[in-house]
Amino acid sequence: MKKPSLCTLLLVCVLSASSLFAQKKDLANGNVKFYNHVWDVVLNEGRVNILDTAYAENAMLHTTPATMGKANCIAYYANYISGFSNRQFTVRESIAQGNKVVKYWQFKGKHTGSFFGIPATNKEVDVIGCTIATVVNGKITEEQDFMDNLEFFRQLGLMAR
Repeated sequence: MKKPSLCTLLLVCVLSASSLFAQKKDLANGNVKFYNHVWDVVLNEGRVNILDTAYAENAMLHTTPATMGKANCIAYYANYISGFSNRQFTVRESIAQGNKVVKYWQFKGKHTGSFFGIPATNKEVDVIGCTIATVVNGKITEEQDFMDNLEFFRQLGLMAR
């Protein structure tokens, strides 16, 4: 009598673990799809309004200084839309685990408008970077971008080579 009960218990445990793993994988895949779509719409189509529904109210960008709150995060990224024409944003690779999404990207554009108060230089930029984001319940709650800012400013003609 003990062997069938033990086998049944073991089978239930294995099936439960398998189901939990599948749920976590589905969550991670869904977060990647959502996150990549948001940034395709924002940067390639220039529609920052998608961030109204993509960001959590208390979203935070780890910038210097930190950008806090949905409205401020949206205003931050609006600078890229007003500052650059011919924008091309390409996600080269994305991976996720749980609520964390890591995106390796490339941004190209021509600086034809004001960008964080920097007047247009009409210079082309081509930079690569990485973003670590947190997505909770279908909302972006936190982001941190990493890129070579010195190279970015050199391409804008703002720093000597």
